[in-house]
Amino acid sequence: MSGSAAFFEAVKARRSIYTIGSESTIPDEKIEEIIATAVKHAPSSFNIQSSRAVLLLGAEHKKLWEITLNVLKGIVPADQFPATEGKINGCFAAGHGTVLFFEDQDGVKDLQTRFPLYQDRFPTWSEHASGILQYIIWTALEAEGLGASLQHYNPLITAQVLDTWKLPASWVLVAQLPFGKPTAAAGEKTFEPVEGKRFLTFGKQ
Repeated sequence: MSGSAAFFEAVKARRSIYTIGSESTIPDEKIEEIIATAVKHAPSSFNIQSSRAVLLLGAEHKKLWEITLNVLKGIVPADQFPATEGKINGCFAAGHGTVLFFEDQDGVKDLQTRFPLYQDRFPTWSEHASGILQYIIWTALEAEGLGASLQHYNPLITAQVLDTWKLPASWVLVAQLPFGKPTAAAGEKTFEPVEGKRFLTFGKQ
């Protein structure tokens, strides 16, 4: 199998998996290795390297979703909260761990100062870098037999997350990736036509 073929097998396999258990298909050390490698090699605008990742396992993973549930309890209507609680506990807290993604705003502000011509673009480019990192880690975990789904309970939980794990105030929470061993397969995925609608070619010889 060619290099791109193997890569796209992983791309095709990556799905949003909401039915996960607390077991892992690989050791925690391997998960750490995957995340560290992705953080090191993920591209970023001007090589800013502003993306940050935090891995929560065991009780720390559970703590994150307890925080999220407590925050949501204060804003979700009482009659709708049981469904919210079931989703948080069943789809996220039930997993093996969570990867938190942040963008360090100190680096963004530094580039804004050094390159004022692009200052309004750096926050967007920073989010692009985070998205690339998220995708790399998500796909790599999927390739190891783990299921995951990308969540966005920020900014609701950002302040408590920073305080709980004593993280720098300059880190802005971007996304959360709960993961674990899948307990059910993902549903069927449908696709819009690609050629002529979502992908165009000009100047082909």
